[in-house]
Amino acid sequence: MHKKLQQAFKPLLKPLFVLFLVFTLALSHADGALAASGGRIGGGSFRMPSSGRGYSSPRTYAPPGGGYGGGYYPGYPGGGFGFPFIVPVFGFGGGLFGLLIFLAIAGFLAQSFRRAVSGGGDDIGYSSNPTVSISQLQVGLLANARSLQPELNYIAETADTNSSEGRAEVLQEASLALLRHPEYWVYAGGGTQQARLNAAESTFNRLALAERSKFNEETLSNVNNQLKAATRKETLPSADQLDNPTRLITEGPGEYIIVTLLAATLGKFEIPQINNADDLRQALRQIGSIPGEQLLAFEVLWTPQAEGDILTSEDVLAQYPELKLV
Repeated sequence: MHKKLQQAFKPLLKPLFVLFLVFTLALSHADGALAASGGRIGGGSFRMPSSGRGYSSPRTYAPPGGGYGGGYYPGYPGGGFGFPFIVPVFGFGGGLFGLLIFLAIAGFLAQSFRRAVSGGGDDIGYSSNPTVSISQLQVGLLANARSLQPELNYIAETADTNSSEGRAEVLQEASLALLRHPEYWVYAGGGTQQARLNAAESTFNRLALAERSKFNEETLSNVNNQLKAATRKETLPSADQLDNPTRLITEGPGEYIIVTLLAATLGKFEIPQINNADDLRQALRQIGSIPGEQLLAFEVLWTPQAEGDILTSEDVLAQYPELKLV
């Protein structure tokens, strides 16, 4: 009986062994595909300044003599818009003074109506929980654009990510670096989400973590002026790399660099839908021109970062399926 069972299972041993080898090679290739290093630059905060008015939308009307909140009118100490100014309008009527009071009242009512219609929070200057726009822009370039990586490395090593001006400058320089290499653009994608300030940080962190998780290791980072450069650990090469060892140190036509720009801005901001190179050019210009006082937080992420590392077309299709050809 035992001998018969051995004879019955013997023909199955070879197919099972082949299947085991196939799975082993597949897993080995997957490990190699995920062995891309990454660079990261970031900083910022989702806390409003202590005054609660770090950024204010322009007012539609500002009457002479100090506007709604601080104007001085003789005979009414304390200034500003208040009850004493209503009295002259109804008590004395006409004249320049009465006209100014009428315009101030009209402006105040218009502002109140606008805030009521918008839900009381879209005007950043009047809200402690304003609208925040979170934009993500990704560009896939041919690896022939090798000068891009040293540019990004230099930005990371010299950036001041603790100041609003420094953060805006990093975003501008990264956008410029991408704009200088249009001949290597292959893929692109992006979009904008909007949330209130108290929920924006979690949305921003979720997007940033999703991109960072695609790196095997962050080999260079500058976040809030904390510069870190790691010595990349050796990883097992994939089966394809073992067959062709020169791929470990040279780039081919099917290898890429992926750069991700992530920005959280106060107020309404939106990058265009990207369908071609012109849309990408416009989006890069928009995200690179965000002023420092409006930029709450940002991340610049790119892969590969380490010298000699590669990102194949299979890696791009597997990890960035949402990108479009441009």
